[in-house]
Amino acid sequence: MYFCFSKSYRDDISLVKKGITGCALDVNCAGNEAIIKDLCLGGKLGPALWLRSKMIQKGFVPDVLTHNYMVNGLCKMIELEKADWLIREMLDKGPSPNCATYNTFIKGYCLLDKIDKALHLFSSMANSGTKPNRVTFNTLLHALCKKDLLTEGKKLLGEILDDGEKATSNVITSTILMDGSIKSGDIVQALGIWDSMLEEGTPMDVISYNVLIHGFCLARDMKLAYSYSCQMLKMGLLPDVFTYNTLVSSLCKSGKLDEACYIHDVMLRMGVAPDEVSYKLIIQGLCVCGDVDKANGYLNCTLEKSMIPEPLVWNLIIDGYGRCGDICNAFAIRDRMLSFGVVPNVFTYNALIHAQVKIGNILYAYFLKKDMLLNGLFPDVVTYNLLIGAAANAGHIHYALQLYDEMLRGGCNPDMITYTELIRGYCVKYNTKEAEELLAKLLKSGLLTDHVPFQILIKQYCKMKEPDRAFQLYRKWLTGNKRLSSLEIRSPAKTVQNY
Repeated sequence: MYFCFSKSYRDDISLVKKGITGCALDVNCAGNEAIIKDLCLGGKLGPALWLRSKMIQKGFVPDVLTHNYMVNGLCKMIELEKADWLIREMLDKGPSPNCATYNTFIKGYCLLDKIDKALHLFSSMANSGTKPNRVTFNTLLHALCKKDLLTEGKKLLGEILDDGEKATSNVITSTILMDGSIKSGDIVQALGIWDSMLEEGTPMDVISYNVLIHGFCLARDMKLAYSYSCQMLKMGLLPDVFTYNTLVSSLCKSGKLDEACYIHDVMLRMGVAPDEVSYKLIIQGLCVCGDVDKANGYLNCTLEKSMIPEPLVWNLIIDGYGRCGDICNAFAIRDRMLSFGVVPNVFTYNALIHAQVKIGNILYAYFLKKDMLLNGLFPDVVTYNLLIGAAANAGHIHYALQLYDEMLRGGCNPDMITYTELIRGYCVKYNTKEAEELLAKLLKSGLLTDHVPFQILIKQYCKMKEPDRAFQLYRKWLTGNKRLSSLEIRSPAKTVQNY
């Protein structure tokens, strides 16, 4: 890989050399600057920096715009140290960095969450005689708000901007502050900023409305969300796909699927094409509510519009049919998924295995695990838990233990559910000794343990009419959860009655 990269790098340098061979650099300076820009746009920063070096050796320094292309390219490639070196070169040899140079570098630091370095660079602009503009200000403000540093962001409001820039940046700045307030959970403050914008006569845009509508949706206030959506239309602003997706997402989370589907129809009537996110939200919501057939209908809509959904969407519908016990449709969706070139993943197989386990087809579930391996996919802890649970519930404890051993050999770490299902399997066979030993192993493993494995064993002891052992285990569970002192210790008979 290194050889290929080096060869490509040398080839690019060779092409650049051919481009300037025989040409006087003073005559073709503008042409070389154009080559540097093209190289930067193509992500070939090495040759671009090499050509810059050769130009400087000949006494010709590329202009600031050409340097900005290089700084931007280095920041995109997360080569911030080289970008810093280049800016120092500019300060030393020229041309002097301008505001765009610093803005690009500041944005690079912000994208990497290096806010301290971005602020340091901001403060150093003045030392180089470069005055920050609205882009500098809004870039830093947005980064600070993303880090929940809204107070620090507001301090930047004290920075002096030109009057013209203040007017232009007000809607952007205010929108960023609104977004920061909403993300910190202060919708009242966001509304205060909105009211200030109205008082100042700031022209609102679609983005500012979207931010406020998103805030109302987070606060589960759909009445106000709808109200401001209508207000957008009255202001002559058409809601975009982000507006509708915000509404659809909130409605789906609240279980209001009929309203979410209605919003989808409104989008179509308004000439706003639903995107993959729109369909994903609706399909996911319908599957959660158990309306898998309707979700499948929306899947057909995406395919008719030549939008091939990601595996997650297919998996949701497969899992939905599986939970309903509709094996035929679950596998039909899997086959259709393959026909559209979407490769099933571990979650696809887990959904199909769960469907087979649900109707008692343990053998077919095991064949699916083999099929996973043939397709280069490795079972995960969920796969094994489903199979172990099915075997244990059917009383095939030896097969469950074989799966457990296979799981360990494959480097897949068991979790609390794995041990719980094995304990259940031992209890089905009335083998409480091994069940208690496995419970002790679970407690020593350091895994977070709930009441279920204890409850399984306690119920088993009750069935075996051994209340004393059940009560001892009950006390052990209380002691382990450090709640013994706060709960009443009942007699074994009363404890058994609760189970």
